[in-house]
Amino acid sequence: MALKVKVKTDAAIQFAHQAEKLSLLPHEVDNEEAEKTTAVGAHFVTPRDPVIETASGDRLPAVPLNEAQRLNRLKDEIPGPDRDQSTFLSNSPKQKRRERKNEEKAEDTFQRDSREDEQSRNRDAQRVEEMEMGLGCTEKSLRSSLPPSRTNPLFPPLPLYGPPSLMRNLQCTFFRFTSFFLSLGFLGVIVVGSAFTSIPLMFKHIGLRLIFRSPDARRPFHLEEKKRREARKAANKKWKHDKKRRKSLSDAGTDNTEEDAGHTEEFVPTEGGKDPLICDAAYYARRVGLDMEEFKVQTEDGFTITLWHVFNPREYAAASKADREKRKPEVFTDSQDQTSPETSPHRSRYKPDAPKRYPVLLIHGLLQSAGAYCTNDDDSLAFFLAKSGYDVWLGNNRCGFKPEHSLLTYNDPRLWAFNIRQMGVMDLPALISRVLSETGFPKLGLVCHSQGTTETFVALAKEQRPDLGNKISVFCALAPAVYAGPLIEKMYFKFMRVISPSMFRIFFGIHAFIPFMMTMHSVLPGRLYGAMGYRVFAFLFNWTDDRWDRELRDRMFIFAPVYVSAESMRWWLGRECFAKHKCILATREEGQKEDQEDAEDDNDDTIADKEMGNDEGRGRSAWYDSNAPPMALWIAGSDELVDGQRLLRRFDRGREPHVNIVHSKIIPDYEHLDVLWAMDSIEKVGKEVRDVIWRTATAKEGCVVPKGCEETV
Repeated sequence: MALKVKVKTDAAIQFAHQAEKLSLLPHEVDNEEAEKTTAVGAHFVTPRDPVIETASGDRLPAVPLNEAQRLNRLKDEIPGPDRDQSTFLSNSPKQKRRERKNEEKAEDTFQRDSREDEQSRNRDAQRVEEMEMGLGCTEKSLRSSLPPSRTNPLFPPLPLYGPPSLMRNLQCTFFRFTSFFLSLGFLGVIVVGSAFTSIPLMFKHIGLRLIFRSPDARRPFHLEEKKRREARKAANKKWKHDKKRRKSLSDAGTDNTEEDAGHTEEFVPTEGGKDPLICDAAYYARRVGLDMEEFKVQTEDGFTITLWHVFNPREYAAASKADREKRKPEVFTDSQDQTSPETSPHRSRYKPDAPKRYPVLLIHGLLQSAGAYCTNDDDSLAFFLAKSGYDVWLGNNRCGFKPEHSLLTYNDPRLWAFNIRQMGVMDLPALISRVLSETGFPKLGLVCHSQGTTETFVALAKEQRPDLGNKISVFCALAPAVYAGPLIEKMYFKFMRVISPSMFRIFFGIHAFIPFMMTMHSVLPGRLYGAMGYRVFAFLFNWTDDRWDRELRDRMFIFAPVYVSAESMRWWLGRECFAKHKCILATREEGQKEDQEDAEDDNDDTIADKEMGNDEGRGRSAWYDSNAPPMALWIAGSDELVDGQRLLRRFDRGREPHVNIVHSKIIPDYEHLDVLWAMDSIEKVGKEVRDVIWRTATAKEGCVVPKGCEETV
């Protein structure tokens, strides 16, 4: 009996120590907040993605799989009454079933990965020892925060920082100090490089003007640019005149209501005049007769992200602030399944005679916000789809312009311990769940650009959250970022790949990636910042503004960059992940084997005919299962940042037998951002996206048919 009590006591002590390691605050902090934020268990979002649940019901971000397993294992060894105090605070029956299933899979995953961990543990220890010898005693505290041996070559575990302590605070201060100067120096080199590469172009323009020729005359849309510039001038002049007239009527005591009601246009602008270049997507929506409201969404690991809803104010009344606040961190709940488009709270905000609209969610790319879809006036993809007849929602990834978490603050390194995996597994489902909850539809159309496609391709993989595909009627990928393009071999990207993970953290920190960029964003005038932003990004990513409306170019860069974690950039450009393997879901060796097979097929058509679509052949290495939604691809043919044509070849060669490609298009002259910002992007991309979404939409009975889609009905 005494032995049994001792065993139970030891289990409780071990659980307490493990819980402290994963809690928000150390247990020696004796106050109510520390008690509420104590770790009580690990919640498995997927078999490889545990998050920590606290006593208050809040969540802490991802932790290594073995640490989460240990916490739950020790919890199970505690006697019944004590264990009840640490029982998970969620969830609905549906959530509990999903939790049990994921935890069972996690146990299998943990056992399988442990063998690989044991083999590589010695290599990791040697690496840490060499690092400490090279960097001195200041870095010795890194041993405890370095991630354990990797369990997946494409998604190595993130660092475990633990609750605040003197050593951790010193470590954070050290990284902040070194990264401030070193990352600023790196940014300075990029700015100087972009300035030098602009000099030849500047002299070329000067030479053309000296012989009385316009350098803009060689631009492919020169005449269209002049036409639109004149149209904007006329619209601004008219807006100024109407504003004066309304003011004079108001001063005279005349009511403007009847005049405003007399407008017969479907979309009446409520903003106008000269563009002040402000970072406010709602302002640009109002310039084209629409409006926008912002919803707060909580992810399953406690981040608060923003979701923008575009609407016509003449048929929809914005939701109250309380209705737009964040909800609990669960997704796809039982109550949500019982909601329909007719009974949803979203429907009650429309006028009685307003038709239903099919929901569409747009996700942005790396270093951008959803404002990238709102910069081209009526030719912005978001506004075009809204005016066509869709219910348009714009999703923003974690941190964005204002990092928010239910427990963590800006200075806590745990806030920044995420990469593309967390954005795909946590952010995307939270956004989709909130849109479906608001609208009552069972599925939605998903449109993503660049990194937005990456997080979706990752999330839908059969090892991640394949069931998410059942919530998507079609996935439209613009400039899909799955395979790396030749730009990854540029000198400045190679530098990030050459340095070790520890040195990467010394250069770029363990918090936000070069946060000085956000300081410049908030301090510099819009036009100066827009011009600098274009030059720097054009230098980095080797694109041009040849196909853009140059007068709107500064507006395009006013919505970038946003806060991005240094860990996320290390995933893209560091030596371990994307930059090394040049693919988001296949290792370098698997990619080389794929290239070899393609070369053999090109030389022997009979092999290709034999293997195409054969589950026993190429399908053995498939990334996706039968849950995958229909997909459509728009590939920029002159894109050097990513290789979309290789992704299309993967689908064409039968390597994904469960994926139905409903549309694919290569646009030869397009660069990476042209799919959003080219002056003819609506003709070459937007209208096709509109048609594909409607053609594949489900439960669209009673919805308004989008303009231009009448022939497909």
